[in-house]
Amino acid sequence: MIYSKEVQEMCVVAKGPKHGPAPIPEEGKWVKATEIKDISGMTHGIGWCAPQQGTCLVETIGCSGMTHSAAMAAEILPGKTILEALNTDLVCDAINTAMRELFLQIVYGRTQSAFSEGGLTIGAGLEDLGKGLVSQCGTLYSTKAKGVRYLQLTEGYITKEFLDENNEVCGYEYVHMGKFMDAVKKGMDANEALKSVTGTYGRTTKEQGAVKSIDPRKN
Repeated sequence: MIYSKEVQEMCVVAKGPKHGPAPIPEEGKWVKATEIKDISGMTHGIGWCAPQQGTCLVETIGCSGMTHSAAMAAEILPGKTILEALNTDLVCDAINTAMRELFLQIVYGRTQSAFSEGGLTIGAGLEDLGKGLVSQCGTLYSTKAKGVRYLQLTEGYITKEFLDENNEVCGYEYVHMGKFMDAVKKGMDANEALKSVTGTYGRTTKEQGAVKSIDPRKN
């Protein structure tokens, strides 16, 4: 480090207070992290709300390229320090930005295992995905001119939107794709499997106030 002439000619003023860093929670303990090796925690998934959801996986929502970058992350990141992970080039800028957010979560002590004594069992995050081991995600498309189209919700793939007399959405029909694939793998006829995993939510009959239905991908 090079000091300017002005700084070199200054007299020395002694530094008094020597406050360390504020402690962060790690596995039920308060730790003053001064080096990379002091940082430890189970990471959250990608996204602002992931900490509240207890996610322990690298999950992506975006273009198809993000899924491939997530695959790279899953192969490359285990075993790296937080600094190595932060500076790993994962090709997709969205993933690289997400790694920055993960870095911030970890170094500020906002890990899932922060307040759990002894941490959590590796793999505990898989429980959040349920029996189908599939993320719960929502994909909806909306325009001012034509309104909302439900495409994917927690229950699954949306096949119909039901509208009331005001042309407002009052219910929907869905197919649970995870259960559908399980049924087909067990040998069930695809058409029968489709019927068995199709369900509805909200008001979907005339008696309930549904006037018509539309296919959100065609109408």
